[in-house]
Amino acid sequence: MLSAVQTISIFQKQPEPKVFTPNQVIFAEGQVGDAMYGVLEGEVNISVNGKVTETITGGDIFGTGALVGITNRTYTATAKTDCKLAFLDEQRFLFAVQETPMFALAVMRSYSQRLSRLEHQL
Repeated sequence: MLSAVQTISIFQKQPEPKVFTPNQVIFAEGQVGDAMYGVLEGEVNISVNGKVTETITGGDIFGTGALVGITNRTYTATAKTDCKLAFLDEQRFLFAVQETPMFALAVMRSYSQRLSRLEHQL
């Protein structure tokens, strides 16, 4: 299994990270998703129905549902601090999986753990 460091290293190789300021919405619950994100720097709040359920930090990934068959975002992601985020669209995601098959398992594990945490909080 890939470690968080190995997983985020895949994101660090991506060009043009996106920068967000505190309280800036990265994506909103219900929006159509087309990319997943890796936190290079900063903290991101994950919220459902306006309630923060989790804060993620450097090395974490989020928004993975968009690339594994979930059309609409199931939560809102908002920058808690200044953030630098790398992103993978479907084409880059498939390339990363092809080059590093264990990356797919890391993404699925992250996704299932987040779903489990969200279910227990709702």
